[in-house]
Amino acid sequence: MTNPSRRSAIKNIMLGSVAAGGITTSGMASILPQQQDQKNNTPLKGNINHAVCRWCYSDIPLDQLCKSAKEIGIKGIDLVGPKEWDTLKKYDLYSSMCNGAELNLVDGFNDPAFHQKLIKNYTEMIPLVAKAGFKNLICFSGSRRGKDDETGLKNCTEGLKKLVGLAEKNNVTLVMELLNSKIDHEDYQCDKSNWGVELCKRIGSENFKLLYDIYHMQIDEGDVIRTINQHHQYFAHYHTGGVPGRNEINETQELYYPAIMKAIVKTGFKGFVAQEFIPTWPDAIAALKQGVEICDV
Repeated sequence: MTNPSRRSAIKNIMLGSVAAGGITTSGMASILPQQQDQKNNTPLKGNINHAVCRWCYSDIPLDQLCKSAKEIGIKGIDLVGPKEWDTLKKYDLYSSMCNGAELNLVDGFNDPAFHQKLIKNYTEMIPLVAKAGFKNLICFSGSRRGKDDETGLKNCTEGLKKLVGLAEKNNVTLVMELLNSKIDHEDYQCDKSNWGVELCKRIGSENFKLLYDIYHMQIDEGDVIRTINQHHQYFAHYHTGGVPGRNEINETQELYYPAIMKAIVKTGFKGFVAQEFIPTWPDAIAALKQGVEICDV
């Protein structure tokens, strides 16, 4: 994550340059992100249910993040567990992607050695998610560790089928995240949308779907809009992120998010799109606000 002291240093250098006459005030405005007034928001269009991932703003107290999210028009916070759900509810925010049952990103359902612990964790967590009034609970394939695609599919199907009945009974959706194995999560098995879709087909339940992370899939396979059009019925949730670097989703990176969001809306998607970029701006909330505005088509 970006070091706050680095942010401050860059800002101070620029301000010092202004004082020395090296950069004009108008020139600096084109370099530094605009600090946006969170209290004067243009109403969002309502076609996208906006959310934000908690971990990207871990240096901001959750109460403060929730307050800022509400002012922006965000409806949900991703990747928080039961201990923080009451804080979300205090601000009338939804836990748009619950977590807390997974072991980690590398020890997942593709390895039977972890099934007993995973099944215990998810059996306990699924009713908690339902009781709290939430819907989505994240899960992971885990690392390959030499397993081919078919073995991984077989093992994941075996483990997840032991939970999907409970998920159906509680109206909870188990959502496996697609992560890239090229840059960020070397050896992760669910690293292509086709592999994840095949897993969905084998499990055969509306209560098991995929988290299509746009950042990750741009890195590992590209063709984002075509994939959304072709496989949207298997996607329960979306994450954003600038490529390369997982930073702001504006013109500094290669994806054009307005077109991607329009494609998502066109499919009739009613779930959440969560901002999952690591802000580099001195004002992280201003960066978040811009990300939401870019995606609000």
